[in-house]
This record gives sequence, structure tokens and C-alpha cells, in this order.
Amino acid sequence: MQIIDSIGHKTSLCNIPQRIISLVPSQTELLFHLGLNERVIGITKFCIHPVSWQKSKTIVGGTKNIDIEKIISLSPDLIIANKEENSFEDIQKLQMRFPVYVSDITTIEEATQMIFSVGKITGFNQQAIEIIDKINRQFTSLNTLINKPSVAYLIWKNPYMAAANHTFIHSILSLFGFDNVFSDCHRYPQITIEMLKDQKPQFVLLSSEPYPFKEKHKVELQEALSDSKIILVNGEMFSWYGSRLINTPKYLNELKREIQG
Repeated sequence: MQIIDSIGHKTSLCNIPQRIISLVPSQTELLFHLGLNERVIGITKFCIHPVSWQKSKTIVGGTKNIDIEKIISLSPDLIIANKEENSFEDIQKLQMRFPVYVSDITTIEEATQMIFSVGKITGFNQQAIEIIDKINRQFTSLNTLINKPSVAYLIWKNPYMAAANHTFIHSILSLFGFDNVFSDCHRYPQITIEMLKDQKPQFVLLSSEPYPFKEKHKVELQEALSDSKIILVNGEMFSWYGSRLINTPKYLNELKREIQG
């Protein structure tokens, strides 16, 4: 079987993969929901869902600092990677030895296409279709915001970084009805408090990941940005593009009550 991944890379599989390593947290969870428990042999330390896999699977490092030698020792017949979350150098090294499926996701449509592709590659087509159907059904229940409130979504501190255009987070924000004040920027620009003051977003969302924003950070920013409402949000619901998308609309509907309440 020849597969073409999200970045157009072609690779061949002689058989349905039986020894899979996932380097992408959201896709690790997808593999679990597809029913691939027995076939997944390795994950990263950031693959926190399902919790049980942190003990039952071999940890092959972090998403950005993969243990290549450990991966080689496991002899995988498929590696799941992501253009944004894993380093280009690591992906290249792995592609020289193993079949690697690389995702590059910026929209819900691309996410569901990835889910379908992974299901096809692993022989779990029907399970993938069922997950996609659940995602689509849940998003029909999304109660979008009215009047397109302006927003800044922060993913990092020291320096501050925001989610801008051409990101999956931006796609979710737009779908929900937000107007991203950094939509003219590309990917994840570094920003300052002064830039936030100039943009005057009605809301500033502080993500739980990759930087773990806490209540103290909310208080700090609220003092600096008195005209904006600062809200801590679950980053998985904005940036995980696998089976967790089933839960995203319900979370956003609950968030809407806080935003418009």
C-alpha cells in the first residue's frame, strides 16, 4: 500500500502496520479510540491520553527531543508524526529508516481527512468513519458567538506568543465566532503587552498548553489589560485535532456562557 501524507510525502507499506509509534499527543489519543491498543508500541512523554499508555507503552522522549536510538531499537513499521509538533530534522532521520506519516493540520476538514487516512492505513476504516461522523454531528450543535468579539489567544510566556493565522487554533477561534486580533500575522508570532494594549482585544484566552498558564498569570495580565477580559482555557479543546474534537463543541458551548454571561 502506498500512502501520501499531509505534506505530500509518499511511503510504501507492505502490510497493515503492527508496530506503531506515535509522536503526536492528539493522534496518540486517536489511535486509542480507533482500537489500536495492541499495535501501538511507543509514544512521547506528552502523550497523556489515555493515561494508561504512559505505563504500558515505551516512552521515546518528548515531541521536540525524540530518542531516535530508542525508536530504532523498537523496530516500528509505522511512525505517526506532525510537521509542527516534531522537528524537521528528526522526521527526516526517521524517514530514512521507517515509514512515517506526517500530518499538517490547520482546519477541521484537514483533521477529519487525517483521521480517515490513519483509519485506512491501519485497517480501521469503519472506526475512523464513526469518529468523523461523531465530530461532524457534535459541531452541528455548536452555539457560535454573536457580534464576533475580538480575541487574542496566548500559547506562551517569556516571550508571549499568540496563535495567529494558518493555525488550527485560529480555525477553531474563527469557527466559534471570534475575531482574532492577530489574524494578519503568521502562525505563532511573539507579542508584547504593548501590542495587546494597541490591539484592544475584548478577550484574552490563556491556554493550558503548551505553556501552562495559571490563575496568577491571569491576574498579572488582567492588571495590565484592564479593558480586556482574561480567561483561562483548556488548550486541548482548541489545538487537539484527533478524536478529542468530539468534545470540543460541548466545551465551547460552556465557554460561551462565561464569555457572554
